[in-house]
Amino acid sequence: MDILISVIAAAVCLMVILLIVVCVCTFRFIIVRPKTPNLPTNDDEKNRQHIRNINNEYIISKHPTQKEIVSFDGLKLKALLLTHGGSDKKFAVLVHGYRCNGRDEMSHLARHYYDDLGFACLIPDDRAHGKSEGKYIGFGYLDHFDILSWCDYLIKTFGEDIEIMLHGISMGAATVMMTGGSEKAPSQIKGVIEDCGYNDMNEEIQCNIKDMTKMKLSVVRNGASLVCKLKAGYSFKDASPREFLKNSSVPILFVHGTEDTFVPTYMGKELYESYSGDKELLLVEGARHARSYYIAKEEYDSYMDKFIEKCTAKGSARSAAALGSI
Repeated sequence: MDILISVIAAAVCLMVILLIVVCVCTFRFIIVRPKTPNLPTNDDEKNRQHIRNINNEYIISKHPTQKEIVSFDGLKLKALLLTHGGSDKKFAVLVHGYRCNGRDEMSHLARHYYDDLGFACLIPDDRAHGKSEGKYIGFGYLDHFDILSWCDYLIKTFGEDIEIMLHGISMGAATVMMTGGSEKAPSQIKGVIEDCGYNDMNEEIQCNIKDMTKMKLSVVRNGASLVCKLKAGYSFKDASPREFLKNSSVPILFVHGTEDTFVPTYMGKELYESYSGDKELLLVEGARHARSYYIAKEEYDSYMDKFIEKCTAKGSARSAAALGSI
């Protein structure tokens, strides 16, 4: 009997150790900054990178300046600032997604904001991305503090009378939703455009684990969340746009592709349906994750332009009820 108990105890200890190892590895895979950037692996990704390169060259031709702020926890954060000469009063803060960088993912939108809408553009690299410092990816939660700091920088630099639109893709979409829903969000933020953002980090991680393993493995997700809390300072449940939006009143344009499986389309629909503030929804038929602008540029631009006009001073003479008429 003693031998049996010892064997069982040893097996339990081994299982616990194995679970801890798996949780730590999951945390490292999801949250720790990769040492090398992801490279395009198929024709679709190579084509998108080609388009990005063209837009990047355009942005650089406009001679943006590189700005730097220090985050609440001491990281040097970098951003490109594209202005029309210093007298700008309308700003777009363009926030990229997971394991990307600001210029690569947001240059196509910056071109439209800058040339067609007359906005100055701030294009940050999130912590642990691009040229910004950081070891741990913030998954929107830590990043929303950083975007609040960037907004504060713009307000102090260009004046209290500026207007700010937040526009984010994927993790960046989650970031701008949390920024707009923060109790510290400044009044200068006039609207948010979120493109394929997740409703809740816990749920997003669970969906991806299930896709990869065909099992829920909630214990692994919860264990990785605990490691994240200990190492990076936040848990998965903290990164929840769904919760932040409960306290938000800023107008939001929700955009999602109907073929998105990485951040399932139902998440965008759920966020839109549950949001109590002024809102619009654009579902792009056939678009996979973060591809809506690439396959439906004219429709996307039309929705975006009308929404922005109604959020900013250009459309301030119209009634608030008109926001629902797009």
